[in-house]
Amino acid sequence: MQTHVLHPKGELSRGIVWLARSGYAARGVVYLIIGAFAFLAASGNGDTVGTEGALVQLLGQPFGETLLWIMVVGLAAYATWRLTQAITDPENHGTDAKGLAIRAGLIGSATTYSLLALFTLGLLGSSLGQSQDGGGGGGDFLSGLLGWRFSNYLVYLVALIPLGVGIAHIIKGWKAKFERYFYASEQVMRWVRPISRAGLIARGAAFLVVAGMLFSGGRRYEPTQPPGLEDALNALQTLPFGTFWLALVGIGLIAFALYSLSEAIWRRIDTAAVVG
Repeated sequence: MQTHVLHPKGELSRGIVWLARSGYAARGVVYLIIGAFAFLAASGNGDTVGTEGALVQLLGQPFGETLLWIMVVGLAAYATWRLTQAITDPENHGTDAKGLAIRAGLIGSATTYSLLALFTLGLLGSSLGQSQDGGGGGGDFLSGLLGWRFSNYLVYLVALIPLGVGIAHIIKGWKAKFERYFYASEQVMRWVRPISRAGLIARGAAFLVVAGMLFSGGRRYEPTQPPGLEDALNALQTLPFGTFWLALVGIGLIAFALYSLSEAIWRRIDTAAVVG
């Protein structure tokens, strides 16, 4: 009788693929809730929520704690995958200026979703989540930095982050650059393509609103507390035809959620560089 022994690298590859796919799925769930609430708010049936608010909404559902534990795993997996992408560069972004900017963005994404995973743990009342309130020397340093006379002008530097992310999302959606990362039939891509384009452009537009708030608000914001996605969605309502724009972006963010869930199923996960 012949036995098959799985090579350690094969085990590692499977683990990396699971890590990436579960992470994309978790991101999809978060944006599905955000988009749905934005659309409902536009129709006068609720309030907008951001990423943290989406997780709070999950907690209030039947089996909410179980759902949040699943989200903790998924968000942590996504953060780990983003960091892995930045370090090992499986998609060959390279080390030129553009490649380093993309990899820096991946590190930023890993940091954001790590904090979101910790926030979720805090909702669950875990000791790890509750321990975030501890200050220490880092807090003293930060207080000193924000006491600097011109610290509020750092807001304009912070604004460059959502500006860059927003532009990158819109270009990626408009040019359909995401297609190169999909392993799916043309029949599947026939509906994935337009949904993904709409989703990426909508998320990019939301980031541009955040950047606009920072640039126009200037010294009204603290560098450590810039406006987020929920603030951007609320700001849309103040524009002429604001209800229309909010509904449109809400539908777009639902499309982005479907794009993320499509990545969880059909995205090409290059493990060779990571395993190697």
